[in-house]
Amino acid sequence: MPYTSFKSVNWQRDIPVKMATSRIVIPARQFTTSVAQAQFVKPPIQVYGTGGRYAHALYSAASKEKKLEQADSELKSFRNTLQQNAKLQQFLNNPVVKKNEKTGVVSDYLKGQKMSPLTVNFFGVLAENNRLSKLDEVFSAWSKIMSAHRGEVVCTVTTAKPLDANKQKQLNEALQGFLKKGEKLNLNLNVDAAVIGGMVVEIGDKYVDMSTATKVKQMTNLIQQSV
Repeated sequence: MPYTSFKSVNWQRDIPVKMATSRIVIPARQFTTSVAQAQFVKPPIQVYGTGGRYAHALYSAASKEKKLEQADSELKSFRNTLQQNAKLQQFLNNPVVKKNEKTGVVSDYLKGQKMSPLTVNFFGVLAENNRLSKLDEVFSAWSKIMSAHRGEVVCTVTTAKPLDANKQKQLNEALQGFLKKGEKLNLNLNVDAAVIGGMVVEIGDKYVDMSTATKVKQMTNLIQQSV
């Protein structure tokens, strides 16, 4: 596939950005080849925000090229690189650095890793639009879309202390009740001492806060209101 393949995506449609008129447009490159004329491929779920808009566009472009799994693998690889390279992350997030410098660094690195033109151009567009500071949002949105694509339901459970094997099993069994036929649970366990006790559960678009910290806060608010 030629290097210009991702540039051919119609970003006025594929990556919408709200303007003052409330219409959906994108202040970026203009893409006019045959791929741009193809119908936009909608993701299985809609993810809002800047990250969601770019992730939607990549999903559409990768679907048209039948390279969803390759794009997913390459995004995960670059995400891991950033997590392990604080200097690179700081460079990309630095507002003082010119976007053409960021574009060059990202492009050279990705090409050096033999990544596809689709991925190289995607991050190039992010750089040109000064959206590299939103990479965490993009990665998160992309992960949610791909999980939905695979029939997975992402669930994040946060507790004050790690759960033992028995509690993890009980939790897994309880969460199965939220799933529809054919769906698979993608369970992520986080530990945050700030919740004090109990747990916070995010599954799909549902959010349940059963933490001790929240209960204490609610009680404190009630006491303050009664004084």
